[in-house]
Amino acid sequence: MNDSILMQIRQFSIIYVLLLLVLLVMKQCHIDRTKQLLFSSFKMTVQLMLAGFILTYIFGSPNGIFTALYLAVMVGFAIHRVLNQNPGLSLRFKVIIALSILVSGLGILAFFVKVVVRESLLNPQYVIPLGGMLLGNTMNSLSLGIKTFRESLSGQRARVEALTCIGAKAENILRPFLLQGMETAMLPTLNNMAGMGIVSLPGMMTGQILAGSNPMTAIFYQISIMIAICTIVTVSSFAALYFGCRTMYSKENQLITL
Repeated sequence: MNDSILMQIRQFSIIYVLLLLVLLVMKQCHIDRTKQLLFSSFKMTVQLMLAGFILTYIFGSPNGIFTALYLAVMVGFAIHRVLNQNPGLSLRFKVIIALSILVSGLGILAFFVKVVVRESLLNPQYVIPLGGMLLGNTMNSLSLGIKTFRESLSGQRARVEALTCIGAKAENILRPFLLQGMETAMLPTLNNMAGMGIVSLPGMMTGQILAGSNPMTAIFYQISIMIAICTIVTVSSFAALYFGCRTMYSKENQLITL
């Protein structure tokens, strides 16, 4: 395999020229999102550059404490994003969401690193990038699932109240909304898995190939990480929605909150 081509700052900066094309299209379509595009691009650049400096230091001076701290920040940020995009949840529901992300995220990451890759659980080269992919997908999918659950439940408020009045069990009332939220959470991952290798070459696989890895090694890693992502999305979404639903009704199986 050929060695990867190191990208210098001057080469890297040229990519921003493409944003002019985006701005041109937005102007022609009368899409007033110029400030948002520029701010998002700036924010992305600053955050990734900062992460790059931090990771360069951590990788250059491997230390289990730094790896654990970085992973804790990623978990905390993922939990914060999910809760921030779903305001108005009860405290118990929030705790369940946090625990579902924490337990499923760290558990599946530990299995992947220790059993599949067979590396140390505090090896930053594997723990941080793999953790980022797992937690990032969990954050997005779980946010969609909970949002769908709440919006569909709110849209059927009259029906839910009618069922409650005739004595239907809360568990049975909420089950269709739970399943709808689960399906929404899982669908993006399932669609990505179905199209990989034919429609697109995934980011992880592309990055490894650009770095000079053997394509088959990159493929093995990509398949493994997608199965891990599918698992963590499914487990965390189910745990958050199933146990979260149980906070919405009493021991007598009567709804106490919508």
